[in-house]
Amino acid sequence: MKAFKHVFTIFLLIILLLVIYGGVIEPRLLLDEQKTEARLPYLPAEWEGRRVALLADFQVGMWWDNTGMVSKAVDRIISWEADMVLICGDFVYKPDTAVVNEAVDLVRPLAEANIPVYAVLGNHDYSLMKKESNGRPEIARYLAQQLEEAGIVVLENESVNVGSGTGPLYVVGIGSEWAGNSLPDQAMAGISADDARIIFMHNPVAYRDFAPRTAPLTLAGHTHGGQLRLPLLPSESWLDIARDREVVAEGWSSEKIDKPGNRLYVNRGIGFSLIPMRLFCRPELTMITLKGAEGYMEDKDPGEAE
Repeated sequence: MKAFKHVFTIFLLIILLLVIYGGVIEPRLLLDEQKTEARLPYLPAEWEGRRVALLADFQVGMWWDNTGMVSKAVDRIISWEADMVLICGDFVYKPDTAVVNEAVDLVRPLAEANIPVYAVLGNHDYSLMKKESNGRPEIARYLAQQLEEAGIVVLENESVNVGSGTGPLYVVGIGSEWAGNSLPDQAMAGISADDARIIFMHNPVAYRDFAPRTAPLTLAGHTHGGQLRLPLLPSESWLDIARDREVVAEGWSSEKIDKPGNRLYVNRGIGFSLIPMRLFCRPELTMITLKGAEGYMEDKDPGEAE
């Protein structure tokens, strides 16, 4: 009996330590600053070596949210002197204009630092807790309006050319999948095969819809990297099981889902869903250094193993 009580006490202590670590230490103190390179065909010469910061999933307005870490990430981007910032949606967690204003104020310093910032909206920005939920498009419209007034460009199935004399570089924003606004063909209209482009979206599911050699650098969020994970296990998200057509939990995609010439990177985000914890899945700020490429990456069968 004493042995059982001893084991039970140790078990409870481990659970308590995990709760403290996952609720306080990891999500609020440990920002994972991922730095990576991306080779982009037809990259204009003036963008060679320039850096794009990637953020996602603030979820402002959830109980005990993680606004302090959002501010920390924003400060890091400014200190890095990033050349551009892309935000992959889910600024807010619930439909509330006061929460929208709070979320916009968190990212306003980026525009005030004269860094070009582009954003797409996510499912929570439309108040879609689940795909079948009744959305609040008026909240999404209010968020987009407030972001624009703060100097942040919101893209919904449209593109903007950030290149100059040496050639175009299109930033392509895809609309929210769950809101029924994901229209890749519309977003890519007017972009030719030999134009450099960076595509970003909230939900990575739309990545599967791009034809080969049309999405050489695609960026997304939404999965939270799984949010709660066990160490030493594969990095697939529980969302891969619970929801339809998720493609990757975090980081670079594999050739199993990549069509020839296409590549996807998924950011783990900063905030939470359901519970305010992250376990072995730190909030992420990604800095991507752009490198030119002679052409699209080697064509391989998407199902071919490395």
